[in-house]
Amino acid sequence: MSLLKFVPIKLTLCLVAGILIGHYFELNVPLPLYISIGFITILGSLLFKGTHRNSISFGVTALLTTLCVGTLSVSLWNPKNQKNHYAHQHIDSESLWKLKIREVLKANSFSDRYIATIISKDDQIVSGKLILNQYRDSSTRKLEVDDALLVFGKPNEIKPPLNQYQFNYKSYLKDLGIYHQLQSNTTNHLVFENSSKTKYGLAASARSTIISKLREADFEEEELSIIQALLLGQRNDISEETYNNYKNAGAVHILAVSGLHVGILLLLLQFLLKPLELLPKGKTIKLLISVLLLWVFALLAGFSASIVRAVTMFSFVAYALYLNRPSNTFNILALSMFTILLIINPMLLFQVGFQMSYAAVIAIAWIYPMLQRLWFPKNKIIRKIWQLLSVSVAAQLGVLPISLFYFHQFPGLFFVSNLLIVPALGLILGLGILTIILGLFDWLPSEFVELYNRLIGIMNSVIEWVAQQEAFIFKNISFDAIQLLLSYGIIIGILILSSRINFKRAALFLGCIMSFQLWTFYKSYQTKSTQALLLAHRTKSSILLHQLGYQLHINTSDSTSASGIVKNYRVAKRIRYIHFSSIQNSYMWKHNKILIIDSLGIYPSGNQDYILLTQSPKINLERLIDSVQPKQIIADGSNYKSYIEHWEKTCAKKKLPFHYTGEKGAYYFE
Repeated sequence: MSLLKFVPIKLTLCLVAGILIGHYFELNVPLPLYISIGFITILGSLLFKGTHRNSISFGVTALLTTLCVGTLSVSLWNPKNQKNHYAHQHIDSESLWKLKIREVLKANSFSDRYIATIISKDDQIVSGKLILNQYRDSSTRKLEVDDALLVFGKPNEIKPPLNQYQFNYKSYLKDLGIYHQLQSNTTNHLVFENSSKTKYGLAASARSTIISKLREADFEEEELSIIQALLLGQRNDISEETYNNYKNAGAVHILAVSGLHVGILLLLLQFLLKPLELLPKGKTIKLLISVLLLWVFALLAGFSASIVRAVTMFSFVAYALYLNRPSNTFNILALSMFTILLIINPMLLFQVGFQMSYAAVIAIAWIYPMLQRLWFPKNKIIRKIWQLLSVSVAAQLGVLPISLFYFHQFPGLFFVSNLLIVPALGLILGLGILTIILGLFDWLPSEFVELYNRLIGIMNSVIEWVAQQEAFIFKNISFDAIQLLLSYGIIIGILILSSRINFKRAALFLGCIMSFQLWTFYKSYQTKSTQALLLAHRTKSSILLHQLGYQLHINTSDSTSASGIVKNYRVAKRIRYIHFSSIQNSYMWKHNKILIIDSLGIYPSGNQDYILLTQSPKINLERLIDSVQPKQIIADGSNYKSYIEHWEKTCAKKKLPFHYTGEKGAYYFE
């Protein structure tokens, strides 16, 4: 089957290409706007002249127009391209900010965290979003969605990771249009009473009411947190242990209200509303009610990006079911993606959830029928098991490259957890919706609560058992962007080759395999020939990493604190062997002397190339510089901030380079 023969798929691919161009080149609005207007004008003139839509000139112009519109959509979305964005104002000093809470984030040990939209700055109307951090204090009430408040302070720029290969939270927030964070405490903010309500606030109020009713029903704490995640899209209360169990079992998608939940909900609605088909225009009424209820569910779950994406996609799927033309599946998926990216938010393309949702659905639509044709058991029970297994395998195959690229692990028993849980998920969601309805009307029997509580408990137990089979969890898999693209080439090559064998398809498949192997060999050779020495940043400890080919020597005063840094570096650099040892007083690196001075403050005489200060040594740095004549002074995260400030001033006075890992990140020795 040639997918490129479908016009919506061609247009969607061009739109995606345009969004990628707009994202990586960060163009201002005028250039893509003028180019888009030009191509739209040309396209209109071709239509006016009666040019046939199947002609090459019309097709190429339509594709280029779509590409330019994709680039324009990113430029228009970019908050910094909007004239009234707060970034165009002077923000280097404290100001009075009027904010409205948009979303409640998961709190950390020190503060409650929120996404807030900006209404004004010093009585001047501005736009934008930022992260609001509120110190956790018993005297300060937690904020809720739609709360309006005044905060006096100076926004701080979101900092990039201080160690390479860590999760880049700054880049993640940038794709959400967030560039700064603001700190709130007990003295610098004022919350308004009776602030205006939006759809997000109404949804949050509805969720709060539902959660309070469920708490009154005496659900267990752990089970209640799972119910909130399954039905309301609230994962903030799930314990880290439970979340890791679901992740290791390959079932973490169950905890996020997304395509799986909305798809099951759509199937339930299709089943429950089937009697409507007996009425005149019954199928149309059924479609309208199904889509309406899906969007009510989206409202209830908070209109998060993942939920809006999933409901939009399955609204199109509901229309495809209404048409009852299976050949339109890929057209419908392409149209839903086109709509989401162009109208809702083009930056959703760069979110992992969006990528995995569409990869899974496309894989199911493509691979599942092929698996069913491969074997169709006569026994009804075996056939149902094979169908469930086929869906699970198809979805997992679709998201496997993305999962390896972002998470670097693969749950070998994913089919067990999905085979045991997914069939029951429809029942769990159905009973959950019934639980919410009964709870809201105070009609929830204690026996029903006990039944549902036990059902969630059994699901958690199954997931925990699968997650404990650590031999089947493959972790720390090195997988880069090139391997991601080539692996999808291999998967697509297998699929098109299995439908019809010819030379071109075989050449494509074998070419992708050979390219994947050659790239893997190249990266292996690159690792083998690499020698590197770097000082990583870690608060209250010192970590020096020395890579020698496949081996990584970690010199540290605290091996437990180095685990995260070592894991990220190991995966990125394809390290095979790791050795731990204590930090020495001095090292030689490519004919350069590195002297390490710790809390004892003892150092030998004689010239040194690099001075590494750790554990806040009480030294006269000016005298040290005069004595050993270093090329550079380096300080890691184990030093007091007051010492860092003093050393930085001394180095500036001596016109000597100073590198503090807490500000400039890890230091790579040349």
